[in-house]
Amino acid sequence: MAVESKCHFKLVTRTKPSYSCPLKSKCHNMTLLLTQCAACAAPLGLTSGKKCGRCSTRYCGAECQVQHWKEGGHDKICKKIKKAGGAEQYHANKKYAEAVSVAVEKCAEDTKGQTCYICMEAVHRRTGEGLVRGCACGDRDGVASGTTGVAHVSCLAEQAKILVAEAADNNLSEKVLNERWARWYSCGLCEQKFHGVVKCALGWACWKTYVGQPDGDETLGMAMTQLANGLYAAESYEDSLSVDEARLSMLRRIGASEEHLLTVQNNLAGTYNELGRLEEAVRLRQDVYSGRLKLNGEEHEETHRAANNYALSLVTLERYQEAKTLMRRTVPAARRVLGESHEMTLRTRWAYARALYMNNGATLDDLREAVTTLEDLERTTRRVLGETHPLTVNTEESMRYSQAALRARETHRRASA
Repeated sequence: MAVESKCHFKLVTRTKPSYSCPLKSKCHNMTLLLTQCAACAAPLGLTSGKKCGRCSTRYCGAECQVQHWKEGGHDKICKKIKKAGGAEQYHANKKYAEAVSVAVEKCAEDTKGQTCYICMEAVHRRTGEGLVRGCACGDRDGVASGTTGVAHVSCLAEQAKILVAEAADNNLSEKVLNERWARWYSCGLCEQKFHGVVKCALGWACWKTYVGQPDGDETLGMAMTQLANGLYAAESYEDSLSVDEARLSMLRRIGASEEHLLTVQNNLAGTYNELGRLEEAVRLRQDVYSGRLKLNGEEHEETHRAANNYALSLVTLERYQEAKTLMRRTVPAARRVLGESHEMTLRTRWAYARALYMNNGATLDDLREAVTTLEDLERTTRRVLGETHPLTVNTEESMRYSQAALRARETHRRASA
């Protein structure tokens, strides 16, 4: 069996939040991400503990609060935290700035000499930040467009914030709201999703934008999911796990719909997988897939997403035949319903090819089919998503592994003839 690097196993699809959040007035404590004592890091959950009377920093008790004030430096930053809007807002602002810095550094070579397509400046006038690009813009579809899609994270965030606010203020339809909300996770030019550290920076931008909203505001839960997805994209799996678990616990407590529970469970399973909790991941993905079949039917995009992720877990556990059988049902439906160039169709084809060639017991026909599939898929992902997209990178590596496996098998066959 050909061996693949770990990056292949993380390319699952996390469900994006939709604007039909059921939380409404039940959304109490949604803003809490800081669920540990600031002094000793003891877990506090969503409601327990003691808060600083000025800035709302949380502690497990009076002793830790006093110790943090005298020895932990809280006396020097308490007023700053209060001025920022409280502990949660201060934390969100700080993590956002850190995430933007990482994204700008990562994109420095790609954006060198360019300007933001939104504000037309190389350096953001207010924040002083540099440029990023984490979508499918650039050299794609056979057209050299190296300056396309370059922007400041702050400009992308402000654009998304304005679009969502306009839709909400004018009572536009749920469909329009969802389209506007998509600017938090996808490019307005190429319409493909952001990835990597740029997605993480936008996740923090989204969270810091809505963390101060009053309890009951429906954007809070969506922002929490957006943040978890961004952390996952940047491989901050422990942080992503804590956000998803808090979200799932809250949804269960308020009796949220099956749709919203399945969304978070899908995302949670992906994080389990990355943290090596493989059996938990495959069980949860099987449950999500079964739930999607019942709720949405066989041809819905979310069912295809669930099938794709379940198949990837099956391959990780070397249950190749189950994965192959599942994908042989899923791929034709995805191609028919979503189209050949849809990202979900591309992902299901990639998962199917892996189920074919990763198997020690793969037949020669299996290997040939895997190579043919991946060679075609590599051309399509490069054209549709761009050469730096994670799916393109993973497809190229899978193609090389499958080609090597096929050559080895054919060489052995000739030698044995």
